[in-house]
Amino acid sequence: MQTHIKDRIEIVIEAPVLERMLNLIRKAGVTGYTVLPAMAGAGSGGEWSEDSTFTEAQRMVVVLCITDPSRTDAVLEPVFRLLSRHIGIVTVGKVEVIRGERF
Repeated sequence: MQTHIKDRIEIVIEAPVLERMLNLIRKAGVTGYTVLPAMAGAGSGGEWSEDSTFTEAQRMVVVLCITDPSRTDAVLEPVFRLLSRHIGIVTVGKVEVIRGERF
């Protein structure tokens, strides 16, 4: 079966910023994404878990999207500007998909 190389972008961000993030990736041409709850983690600020958050502002989510590599920079530039003012992390990796025309 033939596969197609695409970029998988994963963004961990504060929940209150989610709608702004989704608007940015839509404007950059991303046609689909998935949002997942982030249950726990650790970083430069120490460990955290969903159980230890006190407000909605402290809740974290993960946005996953797959896009054509030609569109990746257009997605990352506004995402980086938004994250420069908020807690978050972005990773990009290559993936193989079966239905390449969907991305």
